[in-house]
Amino acid sequence: MSEHKQLRDVFDAIADPTRRQLIRLLAETDDIPLHELTTQFNMGRTAVSKHLSILKEAGLVMDRKVGRETRFKLNPSPLREVQDWLSFYNKFWTANLLSLGFLLEEEDK
Repeated sequence: MSEHKQLRDVFDAIADPTRRQLIRLLAETDDIPLHELTTQFNMGRTAVSKHLSILKEAGLVMDRKVGRETRFKLNPSPLREVQDWLSFYNKFWTANLLSLGFLLEEEDK
């Protein structure tokens, strides 16, 4: 987790498609100002700021002031929790699909 205290569940934060798109945009850039992020969406600056606040509460986004501008950066560390959760199900489906494959092969014989 980042140096900031996580106030929101990571899964809650990534549940919204707009926030997932913000995460992708932040992953593709090093440091981006709010006005540039806002141009990527069909919503106002306030709505984008609200989504960024939720991501920040989950520890996924860090911000810093540069003059009058606020710049945002992705902190991918909390996504490790999502990856760990998904890896269990990846193993589950892999094992079950292998079993299904063996079963279907046996039926064909």
